[in-house]
Amino acid sequence: MLGSSLVLFAATLGVAAVSPGPTTMTVVARVLGRGYRGAPMLHLGILCGEVVWLSCAAMGAATLADRAQPVFMAIKYAGIAYLLYLAVKLWSTRREASDPEAEGKVVPGEGGRLVLAGLTLSLSNPKTMLFYLALLPSIVDLSHVTWLDLGTLLAVAMAIVTMVNVFWAALAGRARKFFRTPAAMRIVDRVSGVVMATAAAIIAIR
Repeated sequence: MLGSSLVLFAATLGVAAVSPGPTTMTVVARVLGRGYRGAPMLHLGILCGEVVWLSCAAMGAATLADRAQPVFMAIKYAGIAYLLYLAVKLWSTRREASDPEAEGKVVPGEGGRLVLAGLTLSLSNPKTMLFYLALLPSIVDLSHVTWLDLGTLLAVAMAIVTMVNVFWAALAGRARKFFRTPAAMRIVDRVSGVVMATAAAIIAIR
């Protein structure tokens, strides 16, 4: 049984997740620039990344991560490239005032790309990687974790990350309501593009 370790894990992950980082910045930029459209798919990809890192840590794969460094470096730079692509796209977008009815619609094929983007972002996020591979073993005795314990840790992690992303997305959504004119939306797009580029830079230098 995890006991007090589960409480410590939840508290530590909560603090780590709520602090602004590349993942949070990308969620905020997505909602600011495009509304809630596609945000659930982006979040799903992020959750998949959390599952990968937590499972690796629980199965003692930290040493494997060291040996597979080229693979993780490739994932890292793929994430950076995609964030920069989104940043440029947002910066150069020209559009009319936002259409509230279109915000909930996902362009065909966009959902899969957003899931992949969220997964790549989560796998390449230094904060997520360090938390699960470096900090988690000092919080939970992974040598005695059962399958039930692993399921419990995953459920808690999914709940916390979801609550944090919903919180930031809601704040971004409220802020976006003040920008409806084409000129205002262009400013939002450019700010969102800068945020995406900043997230890419943070990943690149860590």
